[in-house]
Amino acid sequence: MNDATTTQTGDALLVTTGFRRLTPETTTIFEGAFSLLHCQVKGDATAYRGVWAVRMFPVTQPDAYISLRYTDASDKEQEIGIIERLSDFPPAAQDLVRATLVKQYHQLTITRVLGITCNYGLLFFSVETTHGPCAFMMPWRQDRAEDFGVRGKVLLDSLDNRYIIPDVQSLPPADRRAFLSYIYW
Repeated sequence: MNDATTTQTGDALLVTTGFRRLTPETTTIFEGAFSLLHCQVKGDATAYRGVWAVRMFPVTQPDAYISLRYTDASDKEQEIGIIERLSDFPPAAQDLVRATLVKQYHQLTITRVLGITCNYGLLFFSVETTHGPCAFMMPWRQDRAEDFGVRGKVLLDSLDNRYIIPDVQSLPPADRRAFLSYIYW
């Protein structure tokens, strides 16, 4: 994005780039009826109700570039705008956004790979995570294992849940061999 674009705010940015930057000065995030997330943007006639948050870069920047969305009257998903840095918002608003993110994302950190089998193009994992033992399956495709930092991997299971191995080289040797025999790219 060029300097001219980054200095624009509100409606002008929406017109020139197709997205709106949400800032604490222009956006109020609050809890409404039934504990749903609501959002009021300065200049908009009504508050957005039943809002949810989506991470644009869930692995590399989990607290930045967060899209706030809602469902309009014709049952279509619409974007309200993008929060560049969640830390810019008041702590109460941060907690509300993080609470909706927890509902959207399931992410565990793998500490051990106990076993992997392959059947019908699916990998069946038995792993130890920071929250205890876990089993999941993922399609055996390159797009389901993404790089995480320099030496880690993010595995996306068949339900798009994320399993992170922060450093493949730090796995015990037998676990690492089992993992690399299937995820070698």
